[in-house]
Amino acid sequence: MPAKKLSNEKLREIHALMVETRILEERLIRMNKAGEGYFWIGGPGEEAFAVPLGLLLRKGQGIQYDFLHSHYRGSPTLLAMGAQSIDAIRQMRAVDADPYSGGRNFVNHYAVKKWNVVPVFSVIEAQYLQAIGTAHAQREKGCKGITIVTGGDAGTAEGDFASALVWSSRPAGELPLLMIVTNNKFGISTPWEGQHGEKNVADRGKAFGIKTNIINGNDVWESWEALEEAMDYVRSERKPFLLEARVSRLYGHSSASGAPRWNEEDCLEVFEEKLAKAKVMNKDEMKAVHEKTLVKITEAYKKVQQEAFPAPESIYDHVWAEQNGDKGRDEFARAIGVDFSLNPPPPAHH
Repeated sequence: MPAKKLSNEKLREIHALMVETRILEERLIRMNKAGEGYFWIGGPGEEAFAVPLGLLLRKGQGIQYDFLHSHYRGSPTLLAMGAQSIDAIRQMRAVDADPYSGGRNFVNHYAVKKWNVVPVFSVIEAQYLQAIGTAHAQREKGCKGITIVTGGDAGTAEGDFASALVWSSRPAGELPLLMIVTNNKFGISTPWEGQHGEKNVADRGKAFGIKTNIINGNDVWESWEALEEAMDYVRSERKPFLLEARVSRLYGHSSASGAPRWNEEDCLEVFEEKLAKAKVMNKDEMKAVHEKTLVKITEAYKKVQQEAFPAPESIYDHVWAEQNGDKGRDEFARAIGVDFSLNPPPPAHH
């Protein structure tokens, strides 16, 4: 086990976050199957990599802090950054208290301005193109912030991923961009073998002179060490880095495929076995973490069940920044070229 500098306290923190994320995602899946949410997609199987990522990020607002362009399997990272699991339940149920989208987006589509978490959306791999922009802003001399972008292996077939390789590596304008590909060997239901001519996704970075690494993302210690090394390199050298993490996908692609449990290596089980062997935690202590977390998630779920859905008249809120209510409605009308005076909608607020 590398990265011996991880203290027992830090290992227990990582374990608690992995357990919380897993129990949360399993609750979200049940909610979707019960008709309490339109769609589920998340990150069970990626916790050993995604939790260390969240703990290592330089969290804050503005270019001096790290920007995160995540994809929809980033719940372990957000919880590790300090997000509350109840808010993911709120987004699944699409209640008004959802802090990420006001009950307007799919679950695990986060947006946290105060932490530089750029809004997650469903378009595959478009976040790589956006990441070029924030990394460009961070080229400023003396800036310590870097841009981190995550995506899956199938999405690397998109032109947005290729654009990130090109624009981050130009000798006249190298960017402080850490590109992460979590490779679970499947694109929805299409296996890797029939789609990729390259042996490793990371190999594609070598043609652009980009430093690369391939790791076992199911191992906490290896993930922590690789992420720390990659972040330090990008932060100090102000150059791009491409990191490929091999991970599992434990509940299929999404609710569109039924979210079945796959028979793949479970990083949480592997981590717990290693913690027990190293005498960091015993089985009873781990069981207590699971039981306490299950109570926490269950109570959060029951609370959200009692929360209100967005009011119909709030439909125009959050379309334009700081133009909610009637102003948001009027701005929307102008944007689409519609004269609401001919067929007026209901007022945005009573």
